Amino acid sequence: MAKLTKKQKVVAQLDNEKLYTFDEALNVLREHKAKFDETVEVAMNLGVDPRHADQMVRGMVSLPSGTGKDVKVAVFARGENAEKALAAGADKVGAEDLMEDMQNGNLDYDRVIATPDMMGVVGRLGKVLGPKGLMPNPKLGTVTPNVEQAVKDAKGGQVEFRVEKMGIIHSGIGKLSFKDADIKANFAALTNAIVRAKPTGSKGKYVRKIALTSTMGPGLKIDLSEVEGA
Repeated sequence: MAKLTKKQKVVAQLDNEKLYTFDEALNVLREHKAKFDETVEVAMNLGVDPRHADQMVRGMVSLPSGTGKDVKVAVFARGENAEKALAAGADKVGAEDLMEDMQNGNLDYDRVIATPDMMGVVGRLGKVLGPKGLMPNPKLGTVTPNVEQAVKDAKGGQVEFRVEKMGIIHSGIGKLSFKDADIKANFAALTNAIVRAKPTGSKGKYVRKIALTSTMGPGLKIDLSEVEGA
């Protein structure tokens, strides 16, 4: 018989049907934490079918306590905007040279930002950036004349959320080393943003399930009363 992993042993000890408050769930994750600083993650199951345009859920939210992650940002800009992007902390700034670099497979970025005048160049990268969810988008604030602020937002804890095929949104909300209040503030910011992003085509119950987990920890069901508007 195969030996159970530490995570499987923890899961076996827990009541799969129990609904936790956020504080209870976080305490369980801390009790069973790994030897490294795990990421705390939220999964929200929504009553939407993202195959229909009027049921897509996507947006940006700034997590007040940050993510605890070093976010790599690439910016398409020229001249003064390029200088501002670099000053704001962008990891790579360029134009055609950056496009060629990405076409050659150098895509180790978490966020790609562009000024509006650069979209002619960026547009050629649709098949490269699109599948990775990195294509700059004016609705998400990643196509903007204010690249300085966009870089600061990305570096300062702004995350993108996007519903997957099965109607689920996954997002990290910090590290287990964060204080309880900081993780809880990030949880509230993310879930409230997703509730506010309810699409017009969503019928019936919008937020169906919420789970809290960590990189190596169990998935714990959160009582929906913990989320405003759910």
